[in-house]
Amino acid sequence: MPAIQADRLREIGESILVAAGSPLDEAKLVAHYCVNANLAGHDSHGIMLILSYVDRIKRDHIVPGAPWEIIQESPSTTVVDGNWGFGYVVTERAMRLTIDKARQHNVAAATVYRQGHIGRLGTYPLMAAEAGMIGLITADSGRSAKAVIPFGGREKRLGTNPLCVAVPSNLDGPLCLDMSTAAVANGKISVALARNAEIPVGWVMDKDGKDTTDPNALAAGGGLLPLGGNEGYKGTGLAVIVEILCGVLTGLGFGVDLEGRHNDGCFLAVFNVEAFRPLAEFKREVTDFARYLNDTEPAEGSAGVLYPGEVEYRCEQERSRNGVPVEDSTWSKLRGLAKELGSDTTLFE
Repeated sequence: MPAIQADRLREIGESILVAAGSPLDEAKLVAHYCVNANLAGHDSHGIMLILSYVDRIKRDHIVPGAPWEIIQESPSTTVVDGNWGFGYVVTERAMRLTIDKARQHNVAAATVYRQGHIGRLGTYPLMAAEAGMIGLITADSGRSAKAVIPFGGREKRLGTNPLCVAVPSNLDGPLCLDMSTAAVANGKISVALARNAEIPVGWVMDKDGKDTTDPNALAAGGGLLPLGGNEGYKGTGLAVIVEILCGVLTGLGFGVDLEGRHNDGCFLAVFNVEAFRPLAEFKREVTDFARYLNDTEPAEGSAGVLYPGEVEYRCEQERSRNGVPVEDSTWSKLRGLAKELGSDTTLFE
């Protein structure tokens, strides 16, 4: 499994997307955020997704260069139609606008619909945290095929329905909670398949309703389990709220339309810290709180307590130095796709 420097991976992703018909600026943005996910250790949302995005471009499920359209707005709210553009492009622009509105009105929110996959959720609330604000985003997969079995059931009815909140601080790495409401993100099964590895018990239920460690069981009729194990009703409850914010509130609806495009519906919110207390004081206290958690006496066998986002920050530091590990199968598929599209295959040498 080769370890590839981040800049080179971005060039590869950008080159492939341009060859697939993407405008250069959009290709740069998508490749940038994919590789950022790799750096943070979220390989399920990293460079391997370029393969999926090119396939969706071929099927018109992603429309490069699509218009970004405001359907409805007020001074503090916005409804955005992405017209099937890259989710990264659509949602980044929506978050920038929401941050601008929060600067003026202290609290702002937006819904976004009809767009492609938006990648790692942390991308967007981190923009707000860098601006001295608290950022929140939730997302669902519209009415595309579902992967998650609600607690107590055996039939897939929900998406992985992730949520993310990022908070400004003085920490070296950002405090950012980025989580699926399923036991695991769907992409982590793809990573296990690419690495020919087993998965932990509690991630997937097979088609017969039994726990399994075989990642192939998901595609063979199984489903992801909700977050919480024996208390999976908590993960299911969170997923239901995300579905309402991102499916019902956006107008996408719920359930499955197998003839339709994959669609990420999003709800974004930004809170201007200065509207509640001085930002410097807030950042200092968040930092103290994180250190307070770090100082917890470790449990037996534990390396200690980390604040949300600290694992990703440590991984980013290590991978920035040593490169991003890319599965041999993913590397081979990317090289093959580059050759097929006529993009620069020398980047693989």
